[in-house]
Amino acid sequence: QVQLVESGGGLVQPGGSLRLSCAASGSIFSIYAMGWYRQGPGYQRELVAAVTPGGQTTNYAESVKGRFTISRDNAKSTGYLQMNSLEPEDTGVYYCNLGWFYSGTYAGGDSWGQGTQVTVSS
Repeated sequence: QVQLVESGGGLVQPGGSLRLSCAASGSIFSIYAMGWYRQGPGYQRELVAAVTPGGQTTNYAESVKGRFTISRDNAKSTGYLQMNSLEPEDTGVYYCNLGWFYSGTYAGGDSWGQGTQVTVSS
């Protein structure tokens, strides 16, 4: 099973930016689609962004469109989530995941990292 390690979280003021990274072990990263999920306090885990294995196609939750950008570097087996114009509602633990796209919809797999905390507060 592939190991995933997220990093880059922290405390940021509203309107600020963070860049999350997800480092994957092994050489199979490039064959999987990748998703970023978040779980806010008292909320269920939700998908915020996903990208196809080659990086050509991306999907975003409505709440983050225009503010977040998902990308990946298959040569480094690393995925990224650039988060701009952060809002307090973006607070939560962010997790990366490897999965697949079915008919344009991301389906998460069983590989999860430990998560990285993002707190947006003044």
